[in-house]
Amino acid sequence: MALWELLESMQAGTLEPEVAFLNASLIPDIFPVLAAAHKTLVTKSRDSLTTRTLHSELVYNYSGSKHITESLKRCGISESTTYILAARFDATPDEIKAIEKLVIGKEIDLEELKGRANLPQIQKHYKISALELGISSLEDAITCRIAARDAL
Repeated sequence: MALWELLESMQAGTLEPEVAFLNASLIPDIFPVLAAAHKTLVTKSRDSLTTRTLHSELVYNYSGSKHITESLKRCGISESTTYILAARFDATPDEIKAIEKLVIGKEIDLEELKGRANLPQIQKHYKISALELGISSLEDAITCRIAARDAL
């Protein structure tokens, strides 16, 4: 499926199976995505999703921003996205195969995230200073922002 078709299906809410597509160039490690996923499941258990679907909520939570549209644009995919992380809650083997068919590209290991991440763009998006990186990792800085967003 072409990228514009994926975007159209996601916006129409007709993507099968439902899946979160994140801009992987903003993901230096899987841990912040897991933190966002945990936050998403907690929100779902409280029946208080901010977005329309569980998977769009994952993208929203990963962004660290309180602005839904901006979050989905920045951390989701667009027509110019070339590097995607697909995420699905409780995926069955058949759903995983269906997701693999949705995306045209080469599958890579999660260990490759750090080497492919756009570090300057991540620092700009999350407003992470060099001083902060002197005492913390980039992954921890992102995770802290994801966890603390609602408290700020």
